[in-house]
Amino acid sequence: MPDLFANWHYLSLAEGAWGMNMLRGLLSTLHIALGAYALGMIIGFGGALGKINGGVITRWLLEIYTTIIRAVPELVLILLLYYAGTGAINALLDSMGYRPIDISGLVAGIAVLGIVQGAYATEVLRGAMLAVPQGQTEAARAFGMSRWQTLRRITVPAMLPLALPGLSNLWLIVTKDTALLAVVGFSELALTTRQAAGSTRAYFTFFLAAACLYLLVTLVSNQIFRAIERRSRRGQPESV
Repeated sequence: MPDLFANWHYLSLAEGAWGMNMLRGLLSTLHIALGAYALGMIIGFGGALGKINGGVITRWLLEIYTTIIRAVPELVLILLLYYAGTGAINALLDSMGYRPIDISGLVAGIAVLGIVQGAYATEVLRGAMLAVPQGQTEAARAFGMSRWQTLRRITVPAMLPLALPGLSNLWLIVTKDTALLAVVGFSELALTTRQAAGSTRAYFTFFLAAACLYLLVTLVSNQIFRAIERRSRRGQPESV
């Protein structure tokens, strides 16, 4: 049996090793994931409000959006949105008399994953909003609160504990979905790992190290979301 730990020196931070490149790849992964998650939450919050309070056309368009995004595999969506989306933007600019622009891979990656996240976040937040007892919002309006004040003071605080389990899952999903951006050549952790493994032939070493880094992100994220959930549930009875 070969020595599985013979190639761990490739992971050092010394010059010529791949440790620093792996860390840069991890930072790129977190950068994309945070940007896409934030964009997805913005889209999801607006989508949830649109599905609940919007008109017929708004609800119909949002239903088409969430259905298509959730039905098509993420890899296909990334390829479609990355190439067709950037091409459509430049074609539109050209038709308006403007020069085509070179969209950075970081912006494109965040936008693509954010659109995918937005569809799932829409349903998570919509379900949490509908789970808030209607009597609470009716009482707020009886006290003279506007719709915006009711949303900010009543609906959002009440729905947050209900939405957090789903939102934490979406965060973990987007951290893994960043690996799919390797197919369009964006240098994040997965692509860096593949390049390092191909260069050194130490496949086990690098892919195991990448798996440990993803696991570390998951463990830290779980602790952060648990702390947020405990804070959001202050004053509520604990479940048995």
